[in-house]
Amino acid sequence: MKKITVLALLASIIYSCGSSGDRGELVGVKSKRKWFAEKPYGMAKIPGGSFTMGKQDEDPMGAMNAPTKTVTVQPFYMDETEITNSEYKAFVHWVRDSITRTKLAYQAEFASLGGEDAANTGKNAQGIQLYAFASKDTVNETPYDKYMRENYYELGEGLDSLKPLNWEEELIWDSQEYPDADYVEVMDSLYIRKDEALNGIRTFNTKLLNYRYYWFDNEAAARTGKNRRDFLKDEVINVYPDTTVWIKDFNYSYNDPMHQEYFGHKAYENYPVVGVTWNQAKAFCHWRTQTKNNFQRSRKKLGLVPAFRLPTEAEWEYAARGGLDYGKYPWGGPSTTSDRGCFLANFKPVRGDYAADGALYTVEAMSYNPNEYGLFNMAGNVSEWTNTAYNQMSYYMGSTMNPNVEIKENRRKIIRGGSWKDVAYFLEVSSRDWEYADTARSYIGFRTVQDYLGTNKSN
Repeated sequence: MKKITVLALLASIIYSCGSSGDRGELVGVKSKRKWFAEKPYGMAKIPGGSFTMGKQDEDPMGAMNAPTKTVTVQPFYMDETEITNSEYKAFVHWVRDSITRTKLAYQAEFASLGGEDAANTGKNAQGIQLYAFASKDTVNETPYDKYMRENYYELGEGLDSLKPLNWEEELIWDSQEYPDADYVEVMDSLYIRKDEALNGIRTFNTKLLNYRYYWFDNEAAARTGKNRRDFLKDEVINVYPDTTVWIKDFNYSYNDPMHQEYFGHKAYENYPVVGVTWNQAKAFCHWRTQTKNNFQRSRKKLGLVPAFRLPTEAEWEYAARGGLDYGKYPWGGPSTTSDRGCFLANFKPVRGDYAADGALYTVEAMSYNPNEYGLFNMAGNVSEWTNTAYNQMSYYMGSTMNPNVEIKENRRKIIRGGSWKDVAYFLEVSSRDWEYADTARSYIGFRTVQDYLGTNKSN
């Protein structure tokens, strides 16, 4: 008993000495990092709320898969436009550069084992050695950096993929300016073979553009409570869009110019990216999250942002309605034309006459008038991937609060909004369609969302 009393007294003294002026009151734990509910660039804030989801009048297709249902969604941010070729190209280029730098770094490591390059490392680095793995200051390094270097970076094959890349040195793409033979060897392995090149022009081998990332299956982990490692998923996705969709989607149709130029030519930079699968869209969301949070970490005092992701079907429909409940289209009214007879979206208004609305294929992402939430082309232009799996009974199965039927085994994913090749029915905010997750189309793109944290309520 005496021992317990002494321990209690000691704990009391330690606690009082560690106090930070709270006078023993419950003041809560305050984070040292600042947090601002900052609207992400290019996104609109969707306030959240309740709405009547589903078909609210006739259903000429007779699908009977979207009965009316009142649901509530939380506030979130959504891209004002579909992800454009220019924005998706930033993802492709990052993957391309990281693969190139990795191969250059390994080649530099191999070259430094002997020969002339062995003496050209460190401060005297030149040629391929300029692209060696980023070296750490082993004299002034922190205990953490030293531990990571000794236990991970220096252990050899298997774990040495954790070695930090050197992103400081600019890559050289002009073959006439390659600095040495080792650099030439690496770049030669990254480009298509000369006997496969058209007109002798060798281009980067897009089959090498693989993005590897990890994600955690929160729902499965929460419901089973097994070992955390069992729910850490590893994905490897080739990120280059399938440009051949412009040919494969249509028989006996001349679409070669779109196949050859749509993703690569500057004229289409601000057009929505297509030929992207659901899996590639998910990988893009992961990369965008990592890019933003890497910046946040570099500022140290800034907190991390919520993940970018694909919208749920309910979020998409709520955002498309723009706060106008019972509207047929994002602009509300029952017609696809204005009072002046101008078309309000890019779709196929007449059988065979795709250009009646002023466009044969897609149009720029910021075309036509936005809806009341500031979102462009929520009807027409390109259909958009959502995070929700397609099930004819989804509306009966889903919760009325943030509904989302996400069945991992179901490869059929909901697409919404209709596209440049669809009739008006698919432009309606309540119309549902689906496509397989591993399928790319010339008329399917996507936009991302991000959770809005907290709720500001003024009385």
